[in-house]
Amino acid sequence: MDYWLMKSEPDAYSIDDLKKERVDHWDGIRNYQARNFMQEMKKGDLILFYHSSCPEPGVVGVASVARKAYPDHTQFDPDGKHYDPKSDPDDPRWWMVDVRYKRKLKRTIGLKELKEQRRLEGMRLLQRGNRLSIMPVNKNEFDFILSLE
Repeated sequence: MDYWLMKSEPDAYSIDDLKKERVDHWDGIRNYQARNFMQEMKKGDLILFYHSSCPEPGVVGVASVARKAYPDHTQFDPDGKHYDPKSDPDDPRWWMVDVRYKRKLKRTIGLKELKEQRRLEGMRLLQRGNRLSIMPVNKNEFDFILSLE
């Protein structure tokens, strides 16, 4: 099993949206490194759900991968905001996974608090300039973050 962190802006898609849907596809990723990480995801992998671009960014919930990566249909919709005219249905450029809601945390574990933790110094999320919407975390980071709850 692997561990991941997925960022979403709560006004676009929040942990509460996922709770309501129970399982939903995670589409619209248009960064090659994030796409590559998504292609590595396996059914059952655990995910820290992170709210970004909001008053209190931080980890807000836990989810899991419900379905491994498959072609993101939004890349082929010319009327959609994630349309990519260079993507070929026979050789898709962009992929998505299905994500299953596990639980909402009792509180947000904020970015400021995460940065204060010496045990998380090497965490990809906390590195300067990291804007990836999907990134791996190791089991120790995953467990430690949940222990802060």
